[in-house]
Amino acid sequence: MTIPLLTYKPASQNQRVAGYEVPGEDTPYLYRLEDTPDQASVEALIWAAYRQVFSEHVILRSSRQVTLESQLKNRAISVRDFVRGLAKSDVYRQLVVETNSNYRIVELSLKRLLGRAPYNKDEEIAWSIKIATLGWQQFVDTLLDSGEYTQAFGDNTVPYQRRRYKDRPFNLVTPRYGDYWRDKLEDERYKWGAVSNFLDMARSLKITPNKVAAVQTAKIKIPDMTRSASSQGVLVSISTTSGFPLR
Repeated sequence: MTIPLLTYKPASQNQRVAGYEVPGEDTPYLYRLEDTPDQASVEALIWAAYRQVFSEHVILRSSRQVTLESQLKNRAISVRDFVRGLAKSDVYRQLVVETNSNYRIVELSLKRLLGRAPYNKDEEIAWSIKIATLGWQQFVDTLLDSGEYTQAFGDNTVPYQRRRYKDRPFNLVTPRYGDYWRDKLEDERYKWGAVSNFLDMARSLKITPNKVAAVQTAKIKIPDMTRSASSQGVLVSISTTSGFPLR
């Protein structure tokens, strides 16, 4: 029995209301398949999809999905299917799925696939349960086949951050893993405020104890402080001007 998606209340975020701002340099450029009359424009659309899904400024050769690119160039698949293939690829699994918790996976996936941040913690919990019960593959299908994705991007538009008018794009500022995974990778490195920092510093110090030279008492001459026999029991008389002796 499949657990249904928990109900959550959508918050009134920017992408849910109509905008009146004047288009400028912060307005995202829309990459549509129908606006690609030549090969160069198709390449630009492909790289835009890579940047949005993989969140890499420079796409590595090992990250490229050559088969998906060829199918898109030949119009055998739609942009939605191309994004679906990128999200289900081993590269995305290594970059995002394997290095994050389900809550973090939901946050990154909503930003990259739906173009918005999670409404609240309730939505993160609801979708994280879906990942745990359905698996990653069906979770991607649920997002890309949803009515929200269809209404926002359709079949031939690369996802983008919707209603971005003051913040930088999600895929350029959001790290691919959280603090807890970073700390796990940096167990052997310095962590600010950790008690182990003091212990490591104390162990690294080389303390050389002072060596106290042994005192050779055999060579010390102790003076003879005893009185001589002639001075014992002798009264010394000292004459004074008064004529009375002192004892």
